[in-house]
Amino acid sequence: MFTSRHVKHSRLLLRHARKYLRYKDDRLSAPDREQIVAGMKSLRDALHDKDRERIHSTADTLDKTLHRLTPVTWESHWRENCEVILVAIVVAVGIRSYFLQPFKIPTGSMQPTLNGIIGQRIDPTAPLPNILQRAVEFVVVGRNYIDVVSRGDNQISEVQQWRFLFFFTWSRVICDRPVTTAAPNIPMPLRLPFEILRRIREFISLGCYYIDNEINLYCPPDQLRTDFNVFPGRLIHRGEIIARGAIDTGDQVFVDKFTYNFMKPHRGDVFVFRTNHIPGIREDPEAGAPFYIKRLGGLPGDTLRIDPPFLYVAGKKAEGYGFERVMSARPPYRGYAFGHDYLSKPDQSYTVPRNGYFALGDNSYNSYDSRYWGPVPDVNVVGRGLFVYWPFYPHWGLIR
Repeated sequence: MFTSRHVKHSRLLLRHARKYLRYKDDRLSAPDREQIVAGMKSLRDALHDKDRERIHSTADTLDKTLHRLTPVTWESHWRENCEVILVAIVVAVGIRSYFLQPFKIPTGSMQPTLNGIIGQRIDPTAPLPNILQRAVEFVVVGRNYIDVVSRGDNQISEVQQWRFLFFFTWSRVICDRPVTTAAPNIPMPLRLPFEILRRIREFISLGCYYIDNEINLYCPPDQLRTDFNVFPGRLIHRGEIIARGAIDTGDQVFVDKFTYNFMKPHRGDVFVFRTNHIPGIREDPEAGAPFYIKRLGGLPGDTLRIDPPFLYVAGKKAEGYGFERVMSARPPYRGYAFGHDYLSKPDQSYTVPRNGYFALGDNSYNSYDSRYWGPVPDVNVVGRGLFVYWPFYPHWGLIR
């Protein structure tokens, strides 16, 4: 680390020259080969004598010789850039497939340990934050604002979900009649840029943009329905507020897919699993079976029982920081609640079968988990919830 830059550069140049001689020895002419060998000898002698000026001059001469013999072409630049991009993609896919996979918390079943997407209405008379404050809140807490107002008498016919870059879930609110006026009479080459700028301006100021008979806004359909009362069939009138408030995105976590290849899951782990072949869980026609994230409440062979707010394992209260925090029932935690088909009474117990795990949400009163549909097959386990990487508040860090 204390070596001068010109010395490092010269040593790298010598290494490159040696490689070039090995690769091209059978194709170089005798004069060119002798010129390279002489240049390398001169540079080595200059490095040995520690003569700074000679090092610079001989390195420059050798570098020019090599460039003359291997001229840089536009194909080489493209080839090098493509190789770098390809290697980056391979590395990213490898990490995602075998080590760490990003995952977004979609629901509130693990709150307040992990947040799902939360919608909050704002009073129509209260002003929304300015653009700078919105930008800061989006980066720090993952919050964005919407202020959707009807531009005419209409009726909502359908609410569709669509995703942008996998993590960003939008809603397309489709109305019976157009919600925007026709574009100004401007030349066709300028119409597309005009539309793009209009949509960007509307999104920045309103959290949505209008197009034809659609309103596109950055909020999932479930939150629109439950938190803002937006549903198919709703009648809306000109100037009526359709949805106004803040949406906090779900916690984005890294899932450790590596550890469970060498060790069994532990009771109390926050783990992610696929829901395919689990009775009662509906698959998305496009995305397939959803991923769930829960706390591992029972291992194969464990006998479980719930007597609110406590969870019992083999007749004793469940041990571990995660369980104790839930069972304390200190707000916002509420303890464990009775199930539906499983653990529905204080005297009802359940023994987890071999090759299965019992999943429980920390938000037990609002969690669709193994109390409803039974154990998770061990082949469905993806990995352990490791780290919340965004947003930076309030849960950034290791998951416990």
